[in-house]
Amino acid sequence: MRIRSAAPIAAVAAVAALALTGCVDNSTPSGSSTSSSVSDVKKDDTLAGQLPQKIKDAGKLVVGMDNTYPPNEFKDDNAQPVGWEVDLAKAIGDKLGVKTEFAIAKFDNIIPSISGGKDDYGMSSFTDTTEREQQVDFVNYYSAGILWASQKGKDIDPDNACGLKVAVQSTTYEDTDEVPAKSKKCTDEGKPAIQALRYDTQDDATNAVILGKADALSADSPVTLYAISKSDGKLQEAGKTFDEAPYGLPVKKDSELTPVLQKAVQALIDDGTYKKILDKWGVADGAVQSAEVNAASKG
Repeated sequence: MRIRSAAPIAAVAAVAALALTGCVDNSTPSGSSTSSSVSDVKKDDTLAGQLPQKIKDAGKLVVGMDNTYPPNEFKDDNAQPVGWEVDLAKAIGDKLGVKTEFAIAKFDNIIPSISGGKDDYGMSSFTDTTEREQQVDFVNYYSAGILWASQKGKDIDPDNACGLKVAVQSTTYEDTDEVPAKSKKCTDEGKPAIQALRYDTQDDATNAVILGKADALSADSPVTLYAISKSDGKLQEAGKTFDEAPYGLPVKKDSELTPVLQKAVQALIDDGTYKKILDKWGVADGAVQSAEVNAASKG
């Protein structure tokens, strides 16, 4: 997946924009800031000393991100990265005493950039799967599931969606695994396949449902709930959240950076910064108590 949870109510300006365009508006939530973090994060000298020498010399962590997945990561009015994962990445950098530099890229290009050494790690709602663990290691920091949405008043059952058009963001788990598996079950039973409508951004996938081009959308639970909250009553939940799985920071396989990131995330959980960030964006339902490594393979 990429994956999520309950989100803030749209600002008046966002609703006005929606009324004019008929489409979802994913501006920054009312009352939230695009600043680096929700509180001052103090450097942990011990953890900073454990960073690989290359990162110490650079004085920064380069973080791969596809900023098209609100409320996790998206663009503010000045085209700068914003969202709860942006805040978390910056807090990790602050804890380690280095700057955080976002390398904006398409989602499916991030893991290759990490494996190739271009990016230090990724922060883009990556679902930790055993398949992905063959390419990178993951530092786990969140738990979310899949949630569908449909037009208001149009009841859709994700387990009975044969023959429907379902909008997804390209290369997400919903695109590559979840919807194809549901479609195969349909055809195996002699029923019409599900037609997946693939879009480069989550906004486009959401708008496809609002405009009636798709019957439903499938996305990570925080993303779907955020989209519903921003739709001015045009969208509703379709079914319940299912297939919960961990989010993880992808790091180059067997990197010295992995245990440092794990300890940094755990430190932010322990000092309360992590919860403040999730509360700020309304996604605390997916909070975890411990930062694990490669949780998918641990079952």
